[in-house]
Amino acid sequence: MPELNSKVYMIERASWRDLLALSALEKACFERDAWPLLDVMGVLTFLSVVRMRAMGDGELIGFIAGDPNKEKKTAWILTLGVLPDWRRMGIAETLLRMCEEEMHMPLVKLTVRRSNAAAIRLYEKFGYTQVDIWPKYYRGGEDGLVLAKEMTWV
Repeated sequence: MPELNSKVYMIERASWRDLLALSALEKACFERDAWPLLDVMGVLTFLSVVRMRAMGDGELIGFIAGDPNKEKKTAWILTLGVLPDWRRMGIAETLLRMCEEEMHMPLVKLTVRRSNAAAIRLYEKFGYTQVDIWPKYYRGGEDGLVLAKEMTWV
């Protein structure tokens, strides 16, 4: 259980029981880009999805979901968010590393808002590089950068 700045958190598997907490986290982290409740339900129930949560002070403080596709030998990070009061403590890094390991795919991809400099720095630190741009992908017309990482264990 990592402890940083006197805040303790733990990483564990997420389930459908996290529905309302994850919906609130999505809104806190992504505002207008937050997933609707139906998408939150899907990510918490689809069998192939790898989902992990970070818990701190008895609440959901972070979440990641990844979708491995064995046929295409590619996984997508579907979402990664940490509540603002818990950021810059290594939680997103831990969630990302654990999700990558569990999916165990040769290639992992994700999209990120062009303006989300903090997230882009995190992904670059983990070896992701830009491979595409999806024009006007996000609400408000902002481009989505597609980042990819070739995994070394394969």
